[in-house]
Amino acid sequence: MSNVQSLDAIDRDILFHLRQDGRMSNTELASRVGLTPPPCLRRVKRLEDRGVISGYRAVIDQAALGRGMEVIVTVEVSATDVQSLKRFEETVAGFDEVIEVRRVFGVPDYFLRVAVANADEYAVFQMTRLVTIPGVSRVISYLTMEVIKSES
Repeated sequence: MSNVQSLDAIDRDILFHLRQDGRMSNTELASRVGLTPPPCLRRVKRLEDRGVISGYRAVIDQAALGRGMEVIVTVEVSATDVQSLKRFEETVAGFDEVIEVRRVFGVPDYFLRVAVANADEYAVFQMTRLVTIPGVSRVISYLTMEVIKSES
């Protein structure tokens, strides 16, 4: 049985509240889901042990870091050998401006989320870093007007 199928309504409620605030105390979480603290903690621990909860992290406001402009970038690569693809992935994942990298089926080959201060900074990033990676054959950029929903 998969993890999703074995989750009951309380488990799903726990996950909902932890997605909203992963630093919430167990006492507060238990209160919100209608349990006492000990069984709530056991459920959270079980969800962690089963890999349903894979970790906790801080969500960083990119604008507060001076990177208020987000660009969605599609990248097509001409390389098809595993070594070249891994090299491309490691290179873009190492760029501080790149906050997410996804390899996708079909065309394009990759979606990137890039956070920069402004359009001029993005232009420099694209022209001096992204398109200079061996194997990059096409880059299309989409400026984000507004983020409606995001888990990060």
